[in-house]
Amino acid sequence: MSQECCLPAPRMFLACAGGSNVGQLSNRAAVELTQEGFGKLFCLAGVGARLSGFVQSARDIDELVVIDGCELGCARAILEHAEVPLKNYLVITEMGIEKNKNLNLNPEDIIQVKERVKKLAQTA
Repeated sequence: MSQECCLPAPRMFLACAGGSNVGQLSNRAAVELTQEGFGKLFCLAGVGARLSGFVQSARDIDELVVIDGCELGCARAILEHAEVPLKNYLVITEMGIEKNKNLNLNPEDIIQVKERVKKLAQTA
């Protein structure tokens, strides 16, 4: 395993990547924000598996942004089980984007989620 995956960044994104539009919007926004240099996408599955390096990195990061697609809150629950404090939290369906099974993402929705994440991060 590459050690680089567990190194902390100034801002970390843990994103739902569920099997719906909002799950994939969560992931896509985190990927694009990472590519833009706004932070670093981190492995929610590694935290969920309670791999020590992943959990410790999530606990140690100064700015953690958690993005859930819907009110089920899978990402939030993973952090709770791993005893990682929830710092900045966004639920995409609470933005008025309806959950569905259409995985052809609307580019305007991606922009809207990214803007909300940036606003959330700036108020932290």
